[in-house]
Amino acid sequence: MAHETKHERFEGERTLMRIHIGESDRWNGKPLYEAIVELLRHEKFSGATVLRGVGGYGGSSIYHTDKVLRLSQDLPIVVEVIEYAERIEQILPKLDEMIGGGLVTLEKVRVILYRTHK
Repeated sequence: MAHETKHERFEGERTLMRIHIGESDRWNGKPLYEAIVELLRHEKFSGATVLRGVGGYGGSSIYHTDKVLRLSQDLPIVVEVIEYAERIEQILPKLDEMIGGGLVTLEKVRVILYRTHK
């Protein structure tokens, strides 16, 4: 007889925070995106995803792309986090200290999460 896996479904409202920075951005000698992820883990945020773009430009209007070797050191990085709005508001002052040049966006999202029922 096959074992049937039960899944639990959660649905609710959260805030999606996107942090747009450059791959060459640093915080205390390490890549800024790594420092941000470490901060989020330390603060026990539910999760974060780091996305590396293949191209883009920001306030400087300099286009960075992975096709040109000399520009490939500063590709766009986006750190995405989904969390309670209050928790994101609490961590924004620390992120303000860390992010020298970048963009943070916040939006309400409807979350549907599926996980294996234990």
